[in-house]
Amino acid sequence: MAKLKIVKVGDDVLRKVCRPVEKITPRTLTLLDDMIETMRDADGCGLAAPQVGILRRIAVVEVEPGNPIELINPKIIAYAGEQEEQEGCLSIPGRWGITKRPKHVTVRATNRNGETFEISGSDLLARALCHEIDHLDGKLFTDCVVRYVD
Repeated sequence: MAKLKIVKVGDDVLRKVCRPVEKITPRTLTLLDDMIETMRDADGCGLAAPQVGILRRIAVVEVEPGNPIELINPKIIAYAGEQEEQEGCLSIPGRWGITKRPKHVTVRATNRNGETFEISGSDLLARALCHEIDHLDGKLFTDCVVRYVD
């Protein structure tokens, strides 16, 4: 595994819509492993492929230590409620804001074995899933900020 360079705000790649993954290759699996290592090394709870300069619909989320969630071509298929909580981003270091997100989401994605699965989550997991999927659509958490936190 290798630690990847995290792209910072201002880089155009963060505002581009990612292409779907058509075929899971050994390169895809290496990317997933490297993204998990990079996310953990940076003390994050999520990382999307554009944050490491790759315009593919791939993200990883880990809100429970030791339990990473790998998402290929994720899509939010259901959401409910509302929460306003603090968010930050590995690509925007030192900047925090209160965002408005769904309280609960269900996401459909593909895993590293090519199997479709669904995951539902509330609170931090819901925020993390929304945050990373937003990255795949060229959106940043700053687009959802209700107010900034100093």
